[in-house]
Formats: sequence, structure tokens, C-alpha cells
Amino acid sequence: MESTLRRTWANINLDAIAYNYKTIKEHIGEEVKFLGVVKADAYGHGSIRVGKLLQELGANYLAVSSIDEALELRVNDVTMPILILGHTPKEQVERLIKYNITQAVTCKAKAVEYSAEAVKCGGNLKVHIKVDTGMSRLGYLCDNESFGTGVEGIVEACNMPGLEAEGIFTHFAVADEFGEKNDEYTKHQFKLFTDVITAVEEKLGRKFAIRHCANTGATVRFKETYLDMVRPGLLLYGYGEFAREWGLKPAMTLKTTVSTIKIYPAGTAISYGGIYVTDKKTRIGVLPYGYADGFFRSLSNKCSLMTKEGLAPQRGKICMDMCMIDITDKPLVDVGSEVEIFGENNSLDELAALAGTIPYELTCAVSKRVPRQYIRNGEVVEKELLLRM
Repeated sequence: MESTLRRTWANINLDAIAYNYKTIKEHIGEEVKFLGVVKADAYGHGSIRVGKLLQELGANYLAVSSIDEALELRVNDVTMPILILGHTPKEQVERLIKYNITQAVTCKAKAVEYSAEAVKCGGNLKVHIKVDTGMSRLGYLCDNESFGTGVEGIVEACNMPGLEAEGIFTHFAVADEFGEKNDEYTKHQFKLFTDVITAVEEKLGRKFAIRHCANTGATVRFKETYLDMVRPGLLLYGYGEFAREWGLKPAMTLKTTVSTIKIYPAGTAISYGGIYVTDKKTRIGVLPYGYADGFFRSLSNKCSLMTKEGLAPQRGKICMDMCMIDITDKPLVDVGSEVEIFGENNSLDELAALAGTIPYELTCAVSKRVPRQYIRNGEVVEKELLLRM
């Protein structure tokens, strides 16, 4: 669906994502496979468009969180391998097999359920075994006294009927954080992971086709962790310090417009709670961009947005559907003027730091009522609005 309103919108630069993919591939080498993480609607960038682009570019795998995300890609002509990182109910195994979707197996109970369902429907379910090496979330426990039982459990899963154990993987907890303690923890996780692989493969008498563990931080900082495949998330979209280190390009630019301008005298309280009071005659621009669009209320009175005359400080509490900026010293900014919330001229990384969070929490937060425009070769090639009419 195409939006009829010039309200708030996101430009998604597909050329930037393509550039980032090619740059990452240059770093990791042709022999290492590339998994593009497109869960959460590709971190707000649009999983279908990003998935199709990565398929066109020759990526090897995509990763999503759920079967719904995987099927969205399949019914929109994405045919490349897809790995579901999260839980899928056993009742959906037949659909996983039908649509050739790979499922993560995180414990014995899941393996038993998936095996029984695969046998029942007469097919084979491709799986990747998840190892918990220190993220303490999902996966077979294998550290310390759990090593032996963890290895036996993985071997058991790999030998279950109806399951085709193509891969094995783990997830690093602090690979993107600096410091000797964090580096040692990542190295510990990696060694444990490779020890598990060695022990399992010896007992199985065969190798896993795909071993993977390198997220964004490890892809940049720990080349030894590449193994058969890397799976950078934030790096692909061009945000964060590691993206800057590799010269990658931010893919999303979020824009809005000035809908109303008001002139207030000194002593006027702006927005809910009156946390900002004008100290002089003040020209306030009202923007149709609020926390229902993804503008964190915690940023109230803390950040600035980019106008054609430079940064304009945000004033007062951010509302559900709008916010206010101070344009007293920006006479050329008028009703209808564009304002960049984040993008090439207003850093998403800095906005995230002010909010006390990570960049992709802000891109994921861009809501469904914000239309996306996809840019390729400098032109809009597609528009998408997720609202139902």
C-alpha cells in the first residue's frame, strides 16, 4: 500500500546495503558464507526488499526469528535458505519442510518433537543445532560439567529420524564490547564451541556442513571465528562504531515535515508536564512525529533534529503523534520544510547514545504507520506502507 500523506517517512537506501554487503564480503573472503540477519523486518528496513537484494547479490542464508517472518519471505519470492533462530511450535514442522525452511534446535525436548513430527509427515527437516557457550539463553548447555551430557545430547539429536543436521552454531555475548575481560570471554566461548564441534563430529563420524558463530562484533574483531559462515546484523545496515571502522554506509534516513509553526512569548510551557519553558519569544515548529512512530519519549528535551538551516533542539515532552522543535533562529524553515530525524546529516548512533540504547532499537522502533521508500540508483523504486485499509 502507498501512503497518501507526506507526514513522516523512511528512505531505505538499497545501494548502501549492497555496498555494505560487498565490503563485508571483501573482508571475510569468498570462501566464507554470508548469512544476512533480516529478523524484525530487517531491523525496520523491510525484510522482503532486503531479502530479495541479498538473494540477488549472492548471499548464502537469511536468518529470521519466527516461522511467520520466514513465510513472509517465501510467499514474496525469496527462495534462498532461511534459518529460524527462535522457537517454532511442533505443529508447524510440516510447513517448515514444505517451504524448505531450516529450524534451530536448542534442546532435547525440541529435537524429539521436531523428529516425531517430521517422521509423521514423511519428510526431513533441515536443522542447525544451537550451543549455549555463555549467552545463557538458548542452546544445549556444554560448559564445565555439562560438556559430556551436552555433546551426547547433540549427537542424539543429529541421529534422530527426520532431522537433517546441516549446521551448528552459537552466539557471542560480548564480542562487540571492548576490554580484556570481554575479549577473554569471547575467546572462551569460541574455544568451547570448537571443542564441542570436535567432540560431536568424532562421535558422529561426519562433519557439519556449516559452523557459524560470528556476529557483528566478532566479524570485525575476531577473524578466527569466521569458520564456515558469518552472520552480521547491525553491520549490514551500516550503523555503529564497527560500521564506521569499515567505512560502511547507513541505510535508513528518517524524515518528517513541519506541519505547524507557533510563536510563543517568554514564560510559555511547551507540551505535557511543562518540562520546557521558553526564556524569550520563541518560534516553535510542530512535527507529525511522536512515540507512536518510534520517537522514544526518553529523548524528550535531550536531542536535536536536522533542518535545512542546521540542528533544531527538540522542546518539551515528545507526544504520541507529534513533537516540537525550536526554530527561533531558523527563519527559512517554514510549514512543509523537511526535517531529518536521523540519517546522513544527523547521526543515528548519537541519537541512540542520548536514549541510552543501541542503534537498531531505534530502527526497529520505526512503526508500521511510517511508510518506507526504497531507493536504488538514486531513484525511488518502491514504496511500502504496512497499515491495512
